[in-house]
Amino acid sequence: MMPTDRVSQFLEDLRLVDPDRHELVHTLRAMVLGLSPAVSEEIKYGGILFSAGQPFCGVFSYAKHVSLEFGAGAALPDEYGVLEGAGKLRRHIKMSCTSDIAVKHVAEYLKLALNKANTAHVS
Repeated sequence: MMPTDRVSQFLEDLRLVDPDRHELVHTLRAMVLGLSPAVSEEIKYGGILFSAGQPFCGVFSYAKHVSLEFGAGAALPDEYGVLEGAGKLRRHIKMSCTSDIAVKHVAEYLKLALNKANTAHVS
């Protein structure tokens, strides 16, 4: 199965189980893919993993929320105090509805994560 087929199947399965979480995942996916033509996606670790030279974020759907996860999130500035997690590297933003995207400034964190990945990839 091609990566895009796997993503499409993942989204369709989610739509059938929970239309609200599907809408949130679909919206986040469009935002990430819209960051740069260099962004690619694949199904990995039970969610959609996004890369631009190297992985920089992932969208994962859980029973009660959707998590936008950053592999190097601990290195991101957290101006709005929305990043969760206490590990050495990873951080995530939990969302339960599409309005959380604006409330939690997701677009800004996505740009920071992509820029960090591009900088790390170059050096």
